[in-house]
Amino acid sequence: MKLKAGILGATGMVGQRFMKLLEGHPYFEVSALMASSKSAGKKYCDVAKWYLKDEIPKGVSDMIVEDIDTKVADKLGLDLVFSAIPSEIAREVEGEFAKKIPVFSNTATFRMDEDVPLIVPEVNPEHFDIIAEQRKKRNWEGYIVTNPNCTTIGFVIPLKPIMDKYGLEYVHIASMQALSGAGYEGVPSMAILDNVIPFIRNEEDKAESEPLKILGKLDNGKVKFADFDVFASCNRVQVRDGHTESVFLKTQKDCSLEDLKKALSEFRAEPQRLGLPTAPNPPIIVSEREDRPQPYLDRDNGCGMAVTVGRLRKKKEKEFKFTCLSHNTIRGAAGASVLNAEVALKRKLL
Repeated sequence: MKLKAGILGATGMVGQRFMKLLEGHPYFEVSALMASSKSAGKKYCDVAKWYLKDEIPKGVSDMIVEDIDTKVADKLGLDLVFSAIPSEIAREVEGEFAKKIPVFSNTATFRMDEDVPLIVPEVNPEHFDIIAEQRKKRNWEGYIVTNPNCTTIGFVIPLKPIMDKYGLEYVHIASMQALSGAGYEGVPSMAILDNVIPFIRNEEDKAESEPLKILGKLDNGKVKFADFDVFASCNRVQVRDGHTESVFLKTQKDCSLEDLKKALSEFRAEPQRLGLPTAPNPPIIVSEREDRPQPYLDRDNGCGMAVTVGRLRKKKEKEFKFTCLSHNTIRGAAGASVLNAEVALKRKLL
């Protein structure tokens, strides 16, 4: 029997990605669509402005949209919820749901809380162990698991095998981020046409702090942050989907360029070993093409869940650079939360 899942913020762009990813899912079924009160009580197909090129899944098109309320979870017997609600309401709303059932959040609000795991399953699945402390501290029956910012997830996955084998002294990134990361109405067309915007509010702070928690070590139920510097410069560019990042790093131990490529291309982790339905295999695709990755050509690799790495170069001893690309609303948002839930299920947390 499949677990009953609700989607908070179901009418938004990430909410729609949740629906597509959960269509025909072997573990979860969409049993509730929740959105703001202006949409509640109406059919989903009548209130949602559908942004994706595929049609609305038939199973949810005629579903009645519910208010974002924990009473819905009780009424429909939900086993978990996926959240894509705005950060400004997330602390109260997600916290209320987590008192009763697990919440898999795509929202920034709880990410850096000490007792909330910030998970990328290929990188730090052991951080699920924090949940026991969270439940005890907050007296919750459920819990909150977060996935990182869409910028962070694209470069933290290739950092994992590099750090494990060769260590890291510093990481510098320059991002070229897609418009969908700001939502459908987030960037006015006249602001981005013929333009690059070299500022995205709060983005650089997230890109510099979140990797240190994700790549940190678990010690007595708490995360000891990784000890290297991250410097980020984040830019909005005229691309619909797919965040491209130029990454510059220094390792603690030297290695050849071929060894670095091998570490990336051979990398597999818990989701791949478990054969989870949303897990890409391989999670990192190394391209030897001199002009790749490109958003238009590579963002859907691994059904939008793989990170494509290319233009690997060695500057001098211990110093390397590469370009990576990930689909920001799939791997960087809805897909990340769904994969977190799949791992949680296998770890008997659902």
